[in-house]
Formats: sequence, C-alpha cells, structure tokens
Amino acid sequence: DINDNTPTFEEVETELRMSETTATGSRYPLRVAQDPDVGSNSLQRYELSGDEHFSLSVQAGGEGEQRPELVLAKALDREEAAFHELLLRASDGGEPARTGTARIRVAVLDANDNAPAFSQAVYAVRVPEDAPVGSTLLSVTATDPDDGTYGDVKYSFPEISSKASNIFLLEPETGAIRLVTTLDFEERNSYELEVQARDGGGLSDAAKVSISVTDVNDNAPEISVRSALSEISEDAAPGTVVALVHVQDRDSGGNGEVRCSLSEGVPFRLERALENYWRVVTARELDRERASEYNVTVRAADGGSPSLRSVAVLALRVLDVNDNAPVFAEARYSARLPENNAEGALVLRVRAWDADWGQNARVRYRLREGRLRGAPLSSYVSVEAETGALYALRSFDYEEVRELELWVRAEDGGAPALSSNVSVRLLIADENDNAPQVLYPPAAAAGAGPGPGAGPGPGAGWAGVELAPRSAEPGALVLTRWLVLAVAAVSCLFLAFLLLLLALRLRRWRRSQLPPPPEAAAWRGVPASPFVGIDGVRAFLRSYSHDASLTDDSRKSQPRCAPDSCCDTLPARPPPDGAKPLRGEDAAA
Repeated sequence: DINDNTPTFEEVETELRMSETTATGSRYPLRVAQDPDVGSNSLQRYELSGDEHFSLSVQAGGEGEQRPELVLAKALDREEAAFHELLLRASDGGEPARTGTARIRVAVLDANDNAPAFSQAVYAVRVPEDAPVGSTLLSVTATDPDDGTYGDVKYSFPEISSKASNIFLLEPETGAIRLVTTLDFEERNSYELEVQARDGGGLSDAAKVSISVTDVNDNAPEISVRSALSEISEDAAPGTVVALVHVQDRDSGGNGEVRCSLSEGVPFRLERALENYWRVVTARELDRERASEYNVTVRAADGGSPSLRSVAVLALRVLDVNDNAPVFAEARYSARLPENNAEGALVLRVRAWDADWGQNARVRYRLREGRLRGAPLSSYVSVEAETGALYALRSFDYEEVRELELWVRAEDGGAPALSSNVSVRLLIADENDNAPQVLYPPAAAAGAGPGPGAGPGPGAGWAGVELAPRSAEPGALVLTRWLVLAVAAVSCLFLAFLLLLLALRLRRWRRSQLPPPPEAAAWRGVPASPFVGIDGVRAFLRSYSHDASLTDDSRKSQPRCAPDSCCDTLPARPPPDGAKPLRGEDAAA
C-alpha cells in the first residue's frame, strides 16, 4: 500500500447548537474521517484549532478506530460571541502525511441571563410650561444583550399618581415620555417619576425621571379693587385716598414683577401701600365744572417679554360745591324803549349761567337799589327773579327821562350764596308826541292877522314881510341886505389880505437877492410871522371865521364874528339889542 489517499470527512462543514448555559466539560461527538489506506498510511490523528472555548478529545473504538469528541472547555456567552468557528484536521501516517479538514460552526443559543439595563440611573429634563400637548419631553433607553424575547424590553411606570398619569404618557416600545395635557408652573413646578424596563424573561431594571417645569410669561397681572369711592367732593384735599388696589402676577422671577400706572390726564396718582397693594389718591384739586366724572384706568404690566398687561377702571363722580359765581352772558346790557310805553312792558332779558350743579347753579335775579329823580329805581323798573326779565313799571317821557343806568344782581342758591352784577343802560327813544311852537316873532308882534307867507301855528298865527327882487326865479334863496353887505365886506378884506401877503412875499424875495446889511444881525432873533407863506395863509384861514344870523326881517340880519376866532384882532362888535330870534336855520361861511 502506498499513501495515495487523503483522509476525508463526509461533511466538510458541520454546525452545532449549544446553549450559553451549557456546562463546562460537555462533550459532543464529531464525525470521523475516512482513509482507505491501511497500515501507517491510514488515519492516525485529529487536531482542533480556532477557539479556546473548545478542546478535542479522541476516544478509541473497536478495531483501533478513533472517535473525535468536541469538549466545552470554557463557558459560553452568547452576548460575547454568538458563533464559534473551529477547524478539525485529520492526518494519516504517510510520508509525506496527507491531511483532510472539516469546518465546525458552533452557534451559541441565547438564555435569559441578562437583565435590561438603563443608560442612566436618573434622567432629568427641563420643560417650559407652554410646551405643546403631544410633544416628546424625553426618551429613556434600556438595553438587554439577550436575544429574542429575552432581549425584548418593555417600558412602564410601575407606580404613578392619577394626576401625573393624566399629564404624562410613556411609550412602552420606545421609552418616549409624551405630554398629554398642558403644564402649569404656578400649579406644580416639578415631577419625580420611576420608569421600569422589563425583558421577555421577566428580568427588569428601574430608573428615575425628574421633570422640572420652567416658568413662561403666560399669566397677566391680576387687578382687584379692594375698596373704592364712587363719589368725591370737588374740594377734596390733594392726597385723598380714592381706592385701594391689589395687583398680583402668578408668574415668577421677572415675569412676575409688576409695574402699575394710571391713565394720563387725570388728577390722580398711585402710591404703594404694602407689598402688591397700591393707593389711588388725588394729585391736585378737582374741578367739577371741568370734569364732572372720571373713569380712572389702572394699568398693570409685568416684566415678561413680551409684556402682559391688565386694566381696571374706577368710575368716580365729582360732587359739586358752590365755588362759581353766576356769569352774565354779556358784560353790559343796553336797550331802547320808546317813550309813552305801556306800563309793564318788557324791556329786555338778562341771562346769567352758573357753572355749578343743582341748587348751587340755580340763579335768581334782583334789582340793586338806586334812585332816579328822587324816586327809587324799583318804582321805574322791576326784574323777574326767575327769568331775568326787566319790565317797565311806568310810562316814560323822553322830555323828562332820557336814559336810566341801573345794576342787576344774579345770585345762586348755594350756601353761602355767590353773586355778580351787570350794568343795564335803558335809553328812552323820542317819539313825535309834541306839536311845533313858533318862537319868533311872538304872537303879540305878529300883527292883526295872517299875511302873505304866513303859516299856521298852535294857538295863533303870525305874519311877516320879506322883500324879493321881481326877477327872482322860483327856488331862489331870499338873502337879506345886511347879509349881502357883510359877505361882500369879508370877501374884500380877504382879497386885500391876499394882495398884501403877495406883496410881502415879493419884497422878501427881492431882499433875499441883495447882500444883507450889517445891521441885519440884530434881527436874527426875532421870530417870523406865522402868517407868511402858504402855511401862513392856511393858518389865517383856520383862525378866521364868522357867522351870520338870518331873520324874517332883512333889515335886522347881520354878520357876527366870533370873539376868539383869531388872535391879534379887534374884538367883534356885539350884536345890537333886541335882535330877533332865528326863524329857521343858521348858516356858517
């Protein structure tokens, strides 16, 4: 025999399954190798390589046969190595030796020898109180190196309060803790939970979950009015307490810091009384006539970002005091009343307003006492107390009383009462209630009866004679003889004055052309005449005047110069005695 055959295994690859709990020293028979050679060329030995967990044991069989056995030398751990790869060699005794191999794969079967283990003993998380419902707050993680159901971990809350169970939900498969309902920092700011992880074999582990709720500015300041006045007198002193207000914010930190203020333009201010308490007091004197009621708005704002605000409105009515006197609609009243009026006739109405309210604003009128022509004013006129109507108590005569000056007083109903006065001027208007009277000529000098040009008069007629040229046209003015002479004389004098003035001006001009004589220096201090030059003429015309009197007798008509019409002139001649009174009109030239 020659060594021409190699030992061979029937199966070149073999898989064995062993539990990781298999005891050390356990034996597993292996398939033997076949070598058709004989003698020393036949199969001689087996060798095992590949892993320290196994060793090879060869048992002798009948007829010198060798049976290999796989021995577990070291405990298995599936979590350490789930498979072990071994190589079995079979060698003969030939020269050279031939070797055959077979692969052995040992699969380690899992056993529930490991409990789940959390990655952390304590899980901590901070959650804002406005976290949305359904959001995941955190996830816990536990691992189990076992396989299959032994490594399948489920999460749960072993012990939890009913309130916490309504807030948090633990996903058993993933370990995610979700928010079921809204959080409220002001109600509770932290939660301590216990989470358990259990595998399919009943082994478990536990961990703690600490959830801290952080505050957000979700609460507006709360304003409550503990006490307040509904009415206040307008003469209340500054600093009078109107209301006591309590302001509180349930948030914490800067979100709970509150600033209070009042609406602008009101005569009130805020003063801090105690912690979270404020007083609303008057800042200055009130005036009901300017504002009869106030809606005081108390504003509170916290320190959050954005800031939350709250308001409260205090309704306050201002009570009136009598601090305003009646005021008349006009500073002075005047009226015209025709004479011969009926007794009790309405003259005018005075009107006064009082800015106060109620009884303090009720105005009554009365006449201030005085006298006219020796009689009291109350005998001439009267004032109605309620309406201010002024009535005439008698019939007035323009020829006797032409105007009345009186005062009317308006008085309010306050205590003490305030009053004011106004002047009333009553003008009596003249009416044509008197017939004309002829003053000249007197009825005794009028002659026996009416003549040409006579006119009727009361009681008796009169007659006068005037001369007129035959050539006079209709509408021509009858001028008397003395008047014509006076006008002609004045005109001549005026013309002569103008000629004299012209001669003086010409003389002065000629003198100005000649050199001045030495003695002219003595006249330098003498003032010039005010009537020299054009301005002098004007001054002369302004200072000279005359008037003429016309009567129905042309022989008695005469001009008359005013005695103070011009300086440096002779006084005017006095008029002759017995001049007749004016008939119709005076003329000035």
